[in-house]
Amino acid sequence: MARLAQTAGLSDVQSEILATVRSFVDKEVIPRAQELEHADVYPVEIVEGMKALGLFGLTIPEEYGGLGESLLTYALVVEEIARGWMSVSGVINTHFIVAHMISRYGTEEQKRYFLPRMATGEVRGAFSMSEPDLGSDVAAIKTRARRDGEGYVIDGAKMWLTNGGTSNLIALLVRTDEGAEKPHQNLTAFLVEKPEGYGEVAPGLTIPGKIEKMGYKGVDTTEAVFDGFRIGADRVLGGAPGGGFSFMMDGVEVGRVNVAARACGIAIRAFELAVEYAQQRRTFGKPIAQHQAIAFKLAEMATKVEAAHLMMVNAARLKDSGARNDVGAGMAKLLASEFCAEVTQDAFRIHGGYGYSKEFEIERLMREAPFLLIGEGTSEIQKTIISRGLLREYKSKS
Repeated sequence: MARLAQTAGLSDVQSEILATVRSFVDKEVIPRAQELEHADVYPVEIVEGMKALGLFGLTIPEEYGGLGESLLTYALVVEEIARGWMSVSGVINTHFIVAHMISRYGTEEQKRYFLPRMATGEVRGAFSMSEPDLGSDVAAIKTRARRDGEGYVIDGAKMWLTNGGTSNLIALLVRTDEGAEKPHQNLTAFLVEKPEGYGEVAPGLTIPGKIEKMGYKGVDTTEAVFDGFRIGADRVLGGAPGGGFSFMMDGVEVGRVNVAARACGIAIRAFELAVEYAQQRRTFGKPIAQHQAIAFKLAEMATKVEAAHLMMVNAARLKDSGARNDVGAGMAKLLASEFCAEVTQDAFRIHGGYGYSKEFEIERLMREAPFLLIGEGTSEIQKTIISRGLLREYKSKS
């Protein structure tokens, strides 16, 4: 059979893009990931390499300077990058979500102002819904924007901004007074421009500093504190307030495909490390891969990798077709993230004591995999989305 996680039906352009990214990952990312991750250093040179490859504009329409590729192409690129180092895929993930939202819902002025510079990586996006005590109840957002003359004034605190310090554009979801009965219809998305860095980066906007994390290092995760921050009405995504919830949910939906792709990438790498080590490590006179206990474990790991990849590809293709894919994306994210954790732990066990050493790559993967269980909604949230969709489709006729 072919190697794992191969995708049927790709165009020549898609295959060429993936081959280029795979070569970039093998040559530029994997050899440097351990050192940069352990030092928690932002991968500046790797990011510059991604800019040169055009990855920041991969899905941005050609008329705005991008490559105009599909969500499937993007997801497969993310899978390759995460195979090298998951944090690097995080650098472009929130950027991709913001670009997707502007491409789909922005005014023409917003598209022409932001997208060409996003395509080159000059403008890099962050995505902000979460708050310190919000959890999964997005409709209960407390950060508020009140109308003041020709613009708005924003007050409140946001949490878990990936690229919060290194980005210069935030897609920000806040509460506005629209008078709607349903709480989610009183939410508005703003496009907040800011300088890179930490501290008070703009009048009324403070990025306190990086949040220390177990894994997902190299890429910065921050808070954002708004205290009398002024912004023009022309920076309301789509031009009219009140539609922010649906815009953000669409962004999260494509983000879930992205997280599934990241989980596939980590699982692929964990399997690669395990199958190589199992053929090199010898016990009782033969490679441990020839012991049935290890051989069966490798078989189970490979099957999980393949299943997760196929579900991720299906979810991406559903979205590209224009079909509703909330259930498909939820299923892909749920299965891929759970299987990623299981495959990574099995690879860790195959490495034995060496898996606990920072010298070996599997140690890093063990700290990265758990993030995918909670990113873009926990497994429990995915089950809620899936079950609601199933009950909608299989509504009782009695």
